[in-house]
Amino acid sequence: MNTLESLFRIDSLASAGPLLFAGVLLLLLIISFRSRAVVFCQYLEAMTGIELKPSDVRRVYRKRGKNGVREMFLDLIIREDLKEGPIEIPEEKNQLSLNSSTNS
Repeated sequence: MNTLESLFRIDSLASAGPLLFAGVLLLLLIISFRSRAVVFCQYLEAMTGIELKPSDVRRVYRKRGKNGVREMFLDLIIREDLKEGPIEIPEEKNQLSLNSSTNS
């Protein structure tokens, strides 16, 4: 029992160092997990122009997990693309020259 007591006894600042370091690392870990939704929303807005609230991302993640957030992201991207209308694909000159040479 005496050895267990000596493990948790803090006599000086040097013996408190590892405990303080572990506390700082735990704090950084908590902050990084809490900021995932904010970073995702900032990334989404920068890349696509779609604004989304971090609370919405957290709610979907709680209900449906990672796949649910992925589905929500794809749904938002598709809706944004549909607002812009269909994309016109221009014909390439190479394709026309290949067709004319094969017909000869």
